[in-house]
Amino acid sequence: MKYFLICSTAFIVSGLTLFSGFGLGTILMPVMALFFPVGTAIALAAVVHLVNNLFKLTLLGKYADRRIIFKFGLPAILSAYLGAEILLWLSHLKPLFSYQLLGLSLQVMPIKLVVAVLMALFALVEISPRLSGFSLDPKYLPLGGVLSGFFGGLSGNQGALRTVFLLRCGLSKESFIGTGIVIACLVDFSRLLVYRQSFLASPVAGEGLLLAATIVAAFSGAFLGNRLLKKVTMRFIQILVALMLFGIAVGLGMGLI
Repeated sequence: MKYFLICSTAFIVSGLTLFSGFGLGTILMPVMALFFPVGTAIALAAVVHLVNNLFKLTLLGKYADRRIIFKFGLPAILSAYLGAEILLWLSHLKPLFSYQLLGLSLQVMPIKLVVAVLMALFALVEISPRLSGFSLDPKYLPLGGVLSGFFGGLSGNQGALRTVFLLRCGLSKESFIGTGIVIACLVDFSRLLVYRQSFLASPVAGEGLLLAATIVAAFSGAFLGNRLLKKVTMRFIQILVALMLFGIAVGLGMGLI
């Protein structure tokens, strides 16, 4: 059941996030948290996210805009490190409160509540017709890198903010996706420098096969998503991923996940 649930999630979400630009690490982490401590789940999901992005890089990286990567990506690297440090700090805090629901004893953890609130907010941005089309002038790209990187390190949500700042840069669909993938890789490298502390502190003995299987499943989803690139509308993916994020946010915030 563990292999099926984690790998099927990686396959489906990886295909979707090729278009949306975010969601894989955010959705995969709560699923892994069903079987591992939160700190370990964060580290494992981050590894899958990075390797999957590197695979996407081979598919669409050639379309990336280097000028935008420099202006947006470099600030994102620094702020992602800070966001990841705050996430690890939250992971060591005690539960805010406990309660009973349908005979279950549940706890609301600070780290889960913060991630849940951010997921819900970004999901609302994606699903709202007014907000999803909102964009800013390209002169604000460095600011966008700071904000996107920080929230990427803190919660894994970086694509929604990245979209706001890249929409008016005159990129084609392929260039938009390729540029986003390169920036996501930079953020992943930065936050993994911090997350490795959590991974090393909570080693997962004998789970190398699970990690490899999850990465292969994510690769397969990204490959299929690339084949469907011209057949699926961005708006459909935005709504679908937003609904998934919102549902998981509710579960996290209530302590169900």
